[in-house]
Amino acid sequence: MDRRQFLIATAASSAGVLARRKGAFAQPSLAGEQIRLVVPFPPGGPTDIVARPFAALLGNAINATVTVDNRAGAGGTVGAEAVAKSKPDGRMLLFATVGTQAINPTLYKSLPYDAVKDFTPIALVAEAPVAITVNPAFPAKTLGGLIDLAKQSPGKLNYATGGNGTPGHLTAEMLKRAAGIDMQHVPYKGGAPAQLDLLANHISIMFDPMQSTLAQVKTGNLRMLAVSSKERSLTLPSVPTIAESGYPGFETTAWWAVFAPANLNPDMAAALAAAIQHVATSDSFRNPMETLGVHPHVLTLGALADFQRSEIAKWGKAVRDSGATVQ
Repeated sequence: MDRRQFLIATAASSAGVLARRKGAFAQPSLAGEQIRLVVPFPPGGPTDIVARPFAALLGNAINATVTVDNRAGAGGTVGAEAVAKSKPDGRMLLFATVGTQAINPTLYKSLPYDAVKDFTPIALVAEAPVAITVNPAFPAKTLGGLIDLAKQSPGKLNYATGGNGTPGHLTAEMLKRAAGIDMQHVPYKGGAPAQLDLLANHISIMFDPMQSTLAQVKTGNLRMLAVSSKERSLTLPSVPTIAESGYPGFETTAWWAVFAPANLNPDMAAALAAAIQHVATSDSFRNPMETLGVHPHVLTLGALADFQRSEIAKWGKAVRDSGATVQ
């Protein structure tokens, strides 16, 4: 079963669980409450871009005030740890990433939280490909051209990402291994500051989820060479995939999901999951996200837990194969 078939099958299973639950998704204990949605990366980055409109819509769905709380640092670890150690009352939620919940358990030698045991999985929200974007002054016009330059000057090219352990970082390491090249990683504290240096040509190459650079690519200020998804993005169909650029089978995606601290009341978890499913499948969320290259996908409760375990296995192998590690 491939990843897309897995998503469809588990979403159907999750929908069945939700259908058997009674009551609206406005859980009484959260109505009128102040809820913090912790985004473990800086404002303006790819995670923040998805989280802010989502938070506003979720607040409307559960009749509460949902405020984005940016807690950046250590590849998302700072924000994830804060939620893991918070009270499981629904008032502090994590807008988790593939990094915090699937990559970091293998990438980090010492992680201050257990990505499975310390959280209650609520709902997968969306996913997006990683894009390889360059400054227009960069001489290569294609991914093949970038690979050729890297082979001509081993270790001389630098690439930026939103930080150690992010999908951009690991995708670049996987590409280095697949292409047999050596490039130097320059981690930033989020996609937004990395993009600023890319625009200023302080660094020439960036690996980050597609939405972080899409606007600048559309205006011609940056150039996108390839995306990491299995298929081309409908948002920029002229940009080839890494797989079709000479690396068959290459596929990675960033994803975002909502997790609560462990031991959240099951009824509250189900109510939040139903509300998130409503939000993520609505035109109000889907339409603006798809213009950014982000594609809503919903998995809730047990289905998300199963998906997370499969992603930990997949990315764990990728981390070990790449040799990437963070103290």
